[in-house]
Amino acid sequence: MSQLLILAAEEAENPLIPPIPELVIGLIAFVIVFGFLAKKLLPNINKVLEQRREAIEGGIEKAEAAQTEAQSVLEQYKAQLAEARHEAARLRQEAQEQGATLIAEMRAEGQRQREEIVAAGHAQIAADRKAAASALRQDVGQLATELAGKLVGESLEDHARQSRTIDRFLDGLDESAAKAEATR
Repeated sequence: MSQLLILAAEEAENPLIPPIPELVIGLIAFVIVFGFLAKKLLPNINKVLEQRREAIEGGIEKAEAAQTEAQSVLEQYKAQLAEARHEAARLRQEAQEQGATLIAEMRAEGQRQREEIVAAGHAQIAADRKAAASALRQDVGQLATELAGKLVGESLEDHARQSRTIDRFLDGLDESAAKAEATR
């Protein structure tokens, strides 16, 4: 039995359950410390938290403002870039048009110079033909006069007679050349 009494006494003093006076003193100390913290420390903590919240919100507002400004700058940049591309395309088109105009002018100038050269060549050929015809006419006239003088048996030294004879002979040659051309 004595062992039972010791066991019962031990059960009465459970180490997990504190004695009532200690529990009351602990509770009073807790209320005092909690009150002190609520009066002194909690306003400071709330103040610091509010400052952080304002700083974060201000940072977010600044970031949003910076993002809005960056977006507007980006749009301006894109507009300027599009305008520059449009201007470059316009300048390229103008250069192509000017190049085409210049090429057309150069072709026209080349054509005109070619026509002048051809016309000058034709004029030179015509002049050379006239000069050759004149020289040939004189040579043929002299030969015809000499031949006619030999055939007639008299001298055709008279210039007027000589010219008429030459003209008749050459006219006959021209007629025969025209008939030959006509038959071709």
